[in-house]
Amino acid sequence: MKGKHTNKTFYKEKLNVIIEYINLHLDSKIDIKTLAEISCFSPYHFHRISRALLGEPIGAYISRTRLETAAKMIRYSSTDIETIAYSVGFETPSSLSKAFKIHFGMSPSAYRKNKSISIKKINIMNAKLNIKKPKIQDIEDKKCLYLRMQGAYQTLDYSGAWKKLWEQVKAQKLFTKGIQHFGLPHDDPKVTNENKIRYDACLIIHKDAKPVGDIGVKTLKGGKFAVFLYQGSYSYFANVYNYIFNEWLLSTNYQLRDEPVRERYISHPDRVAEEKLKTEFYIPVK
Repeated sequence: MKGKHTNKTFYKEKLNVIIEYINLHLDSKIDIKTLAEISCFSPYHFHRISRALLGEPIGAYISRTRLETAAKMIRYSSTDIETIAYSVGFETPSSLSKAFKIHFGMSPSAYRKNKSISIKKINIMNAKLNIKKPKIQDIEDKKCLYLRMQGAYQTLDYSGAWKKLWEQVKAQKLFTKGIQHFGLPHDDPKVTNENKIRYDACLIIHKDAKPVGDIGVKTLKGGKFAVFLYQGSYSYFANVYNYIFNEWLLSTNYQLRDEPVRERYISHPDRVAEEKLKTEFYIPVK
């Protein structure tokens, strides 16, 4: 394990590579997959790490950088707005004007005419989280029934997936104490196309099971994990990951293993108030 300073420096150096690439390619299409590759971050963790370090999603950072660069050029140069639009990656001047007005509340031409106007600041995501300090645990291999779903996370039928898994528990007489609900988000929605995003709904079981149709059987590999207990709405998961990958990870000796994160859903969302839902986040570390 590397020391704290070295660990933090490692991630900052990788972030600098990403930012420098973005700054040098504002006039062209910036491919998120390319950023993931040049950062050398694990594809499992690229978006969460970059989001945590930047304080906002990488796509939002790129868009904001384009617009703020355009605003500086409008304010401090006499370059025509059409040329500025192309130089920061917009296909047409009208697309810059539309985005500029949405972002800053005024058109580029209005901003150029009145340079005394202060344009708004961007508020990065922030929320008070009920999250405990992590426990570092060596987890054993675990058998599970699982159902792989594919598509945008917000469109997946999670309740339907759990229902199908429990039907197999009943059909195969697999019920025991200690069955747990885990989610494995395999892909980064900022890197992978929505229709290709994979998510496994998993039930940890303690008896031998057989695969049936789209219900599979596999072993979740063990290893060292930092386990965080969070209480609150599922809608704040992005903020939880921001805390883990920014505030916690950068101040520890631990580095990430090339494995997907895991989410353990302790509470039943139909039986517990949203603000009291309990979830454990398993972060693979070394």
